Amino acid sequence: MAESQADSTTAENSVLFARRRGVPLTISVLECPYGPESVIPWRVEPTTERVDVIQWVANNSTRLESMLCEHGAILFRGFSIPDVEGFRQFVDAASSGLVKYKYRASPRREVADRVYTSTEYPADQRIFPHNEHAFSPVFPRKLFFYCDVPAASGGETPIGSGRRILDAISPATRQKFRKKGVMYIRNYGEHLGLPWQTVFQTDDPADVESYCRDHGIRWRWKPGGKLFTEQVGPAFVKHPVTGEELWFNHATFFHVTTLSPVIRETLCSGYAERDLPNHTYYGDGSAIEPETLDELRGAYEGNMVKFQWRQGDVLLLDNMLVAHAREPFEGSRRILVGMAEPVEARAVSFGPTL
Repeated sequence: MAESQADSTTAENSVLFARRRGVPLTISVLECPYGPESVIPWRVEPTTERVDVIQWVANNSTRLESMLCEHGAILFRGFSIPDVEGFRQFVDAASSGLVKYKYRASPRREVADRVYTSTEYPADQRIFPHNEHAFSPVFPRKLFFYCDVPAASGGETPIGSGRRILDAISPATRQKFRKKGVMYIRNYGEHLGLPWQTVFQTDDPADVESYCRDHGIRWRWKPGGKLFTEQVGPAFVKHPVTGEELWFNHATFFHVTTLSPVIRETLCSGYAERDLPNHTYYGDGSAIEPETLDELRGAYEGNMVKFQWRQGDVLLLDNMLVAHAREPFEGSRRILVGMAEPVEARAVSFGPTL
């Protein structure tokens, strides 16, 4: 839903949520196409310029956690968050603090300590919906986006309720993935995916082997210092706060058939399947059926909501409850990302792992 359309459906009875030093803060609800019971994102806006949002967040951590568990996504708009340092302070107030981006899967630059650019794919490419690091043995529960420079056009970050995505997946497909899990293969090299030095943030092969050993990842060194890894992860996880079972994996995102036709054809014509930068199978190594992948892609695509970025916006996601994507764009665009509150997949897993 476009921002202009969403604004027209904003609930008239905005809820008076909190007062600090006599200054009211209101929450406006953006209605999704699926009905008012599936509000996403929940929008928090000030009613005066005097609201200190960082102090407010720090003083209302319990309520913020409750909102996040209920809605999965909160858009903070209209506050004075002018730069990266303000964004860092916001994250520190709303979480246990930023974490390093390790076991990487996408090209990013670190612009400040543990603050990164969003995935630096070409502007004309769309990024398919996914949960951040859902393939990883350790992933962030909270994900923060900061709009430093909005695109001239396009460049939205669509978001989708993981609950609705799960509801759109058939019981038969759920059961198969619940039983088998997901196998991820990755090839790292200078001209094939990210180099392992970037992914593991080290130049020492022994560090890579230690990380893989500690996290149940099989590895194999290939000629020329290239690296291959294989791991099995769960398709479902248990939310550490709500206790609900959630669809949380990269089975669709990493599968070669989810790539754009041009990129897919280029890769498949040049590399054997096991040599692709990323690819997925069922956890037992068997192929995921084309019709199942079509079903999964439809489940994601049918449950995404768009909004237009404005400078200074902060979007807080419960990464386990909400998937996100990226639309193509024109002009300059600078969306920064911070990750917080790491979760170990083994601790919340429903299903097999290595």
